[in-house]
Amino acid sequence: MICKHIRTKSEALSLRRLLLLGSQSLLFLLLSSLGGLLFAQDRGIGDFPKLNAKTDWPWWRGPMRNGTAIDQKVPSVFGDKNGVQWETKVPGRGHASPTVVGDRIFLTTADESSKVQSVVAFDRNSGKQLWKTDVNQGGLPEKNHPKNTEASPTIISDGERLYGCFFHHKAIHLVSLDFDGKITMQRSLGAFDPKKFEYGYAPSPCLYKNMLIACAEYDGKSFLVAVDRSNLQDIWRINRPESISFSSPVIAYVAGKDQLLMSGNQKVTSYDPANGKKLWEVDGTTFATCGTMIWEGTNVFASGGYPVAETIAVKGDGSNEVLWKNNQKCYEQSMIIHQGYVYALTDKGVLYCWRATSGKEMWNARLKGPVSASPVLVGDRIYWANELGTIYVFAANPDKFELISENRVGDESFASPAVCGNQLFLRVARTTNGVRQEYLVSFGD
Repeated sequence: MICKHIRTKSEALSLRRLLLLGSQSLLFLLLSSLGGLLFAQDRGIGDFPKLNAKTDWPWWRGPMRNGTAIDQKVPSVFGDKNGVQWETKVPGRGHASPTVVGDRIFLTTADESSKVQSVVAFDRNSGKQLWKTDVNQGGLPEKNHPKNTEASPTIISDGERLYGCFFHHKAIHLVSLDFDGKITMQRSLGAFDPKKFEYGYAPSPCLYKNMLIACAEYDGKSFLVAVDRSNLQDIWRINRPESISFSSPVIAYVAGKDQLLMSGNQKVTSYDPANGKKLWEVDGTTFATCGTMIWEGTNVFASGGYPVAETIAVKGDGSNEVLWKNNQKCYEQSMIIHQGYVYALTDKGVLYCWRATSGKEMWNARLKGPVSASPVLVGDRIYWANELGTIYVFAANPDKFELISENRVGDESFASPAVCGNQLFLRVARTTNGVRQEYLVSFGD
């Protein structure tokens, strides 16, 4: 059954690599490699029937929640003058990545001078701004990290509504909007008032079945909470360590079950997303992490952060076995995994490829940092931006580093790409005559 789906030499080589990994992860990886759309449905998007894994990018890190785009064709060479379908100005400032549902693109943003936080919608086909809804005015923190913004969490969608988390008035506030920009519900999730590290707020929420799950970690009463999407009321709530960290929670299907994965506070932790019960926890990473965890088969991977650097691989079956670790770090950015190999572009701009099961370094290549954006895998190519507006495209090839292109888009690139419907969307910024302006750009063939 599997062999009849292999059509090209590259697919045959991919299958050979999978066979070399052994039986433990074989079925998992074969489904992922050869049945992407079906597998994405199994990974949770099937709980949201109004979403489409090929045409929508409904939440942070895309429909598979790990940065993988499904059956897409987008250019690998693009830039300010190449492959541009349209470009439009984005009001305000933010690092939230684009969310795409149907014919609309959504961003959170903030006007820091007037202290207004907003959600903005654009037409997918033309880039025209359709509406802008202000969700809060005032109460923004007096201090923030220079690399953070007042609109860093990515807005998410279940195909019917939008949900966004905002930090203001010393609390984390959740707001729900319809696709026309009308606020339908809102509430405070809990206090958030950092004193030791006044670096703002960054985690994006995630969706699981009828729930929205969000976290807030600081030197106070930190929490991880699941609310009912229909009324925003708590379903479960648990305490997190009282130390600031920034990683987004993510739902993964690991070792035969749904797991809610988080790193930070010197731990790698798994929870049951249905009830918040801790499944397992191991020592790992460092106090503060920002990247979202990744996984493949029975194994999970995390990296960070501050004040020390560590990347770690853990068997996610509850055995608490640490497979390997090293002293490299992806602090603000997430990593990506493909067919048994982890790709990590570190803060300093060094790109590594490690074997997922052993941590063996396959190769490394010096690019250019610093790096804040997370990557997207499109077919067998990885798209990864640095903060300076250069988007690297390279092959997901464990045998050698193969740079395909370097693409210059703007002067800043902190947000991560969205790739769906054969379009690549980027939020970037340019500074002209001392005036900074953000743009949303669509690239395609």
